[in-house]
Amino acid sequence: MFRDEKGLEVEYREKMRGGDGTVAIRHLFPKDELGPHCRMMARITLPPGASIGPHDHTGERELYHIIRGKACLEENGKTYTMVPGDSSITGGGGVHALRNIGDEPLELLAVIVLD
Repeated sequence: MFRDEKGLEVEYREKMRGGDGTVAIRHLFPKDELGPHCRMMARITLPPGASIGPHDHTGERELYHIIRGKACLEENGKTYTMVPGDSSITGGGGVHALRNIGDEPLELLAVIVLD
């Protein structure tokens, strides 16, 4: 199944998970097309200073892959700087949060798979 990025709807979430600013989410495929083991596959954009607040992943895992920009990832009490090409995965009840710490939009691929 092919998807043209130009045809994807953009969902905007203010203060996502208690974070700052407005996050743009482009769902690459609707949930019902991903199958029973994947909950989300999206390209997410955070403007400078925006963030996704702390949240846990119980019964699922979330993968972030940085495409553009610079991020601060807080995961289970540790802090990491992420740049294009870096990835993370959080699951097993782990908690993470993400903030754009750069001067340009932060773009990432986010995928949530069910355990």
